[in-house]
Amino acid sequence: MSVDFDVIALPREAVGKGASRRLRRTGQVPAIIYGGHQEPEMVSVAHNELLKHLEHEAFYSHVLNLRLGDSSTSVVLKDLQRHPAKPFILHVDFLRVTQGEKLRMMVPLHFVNEAKCKGVKAGGQVSHSLTEVEVICLPKHLPEFIEVDMTEMEVGAILHLSELSLPEGVELAHPSEEPVVVVHGPRGGGDEDESSEDAAS
Repeated sequence: MSVDFDVIALPREAVGKGASRRLRRTGQVPAIIYGGHQEPEMVSVAHNELLKHLEHEAFYSHVLNLRLGDSSTSVVLKDLQRHPAKPFILHVDFLRVTQGEKLRMMVPLHFVNEAKCKGVKAGGQVSHSLTEVEVICLPKHLPEFIEVDMTEMEVGAILHLSELSLPEGVELAHPSEEPVVVVHGPRGGGDEDESSEDAAS
């Protein structure tokens, strides 16, 4: 189900490390809005509200409604700086969205029907190599996630990046034969048994 996100921003004039520290002490996070053939805007957003939004996976790959005073701008989250040791957000970058121009965004992968996977039913084990991919698409085609159906994957099967089933209007930024998910054989199974038989013959 699609979710709409409203991000409330306040204008920010003072810049620099000292100004940012003072701003954070008031419960605000320094942020910047850029792109869209306009000048960058320095703003701030409430830390607690931002944390609530970040609890939703879709927030990372969704066109957001950023409200600044009486104006509203469509943006996407492009960068997020977290404190290395504390649960604090230090800075946020928002990119303005232009409806006729394509975006490059990281989108999460959702692996479905893993328990029903033919290889898993045969005793195999699943190994995920990627959990997200970078895509290129128009804002109206931006998916919240890309679904990977594993039902038909047998033991030994490898799904490569270039084999992903993409939604309409979406293309991979870096198509390749990099593995996305692999179904390995059972531990202590087939290969070792065959080797033993070969050695005994």
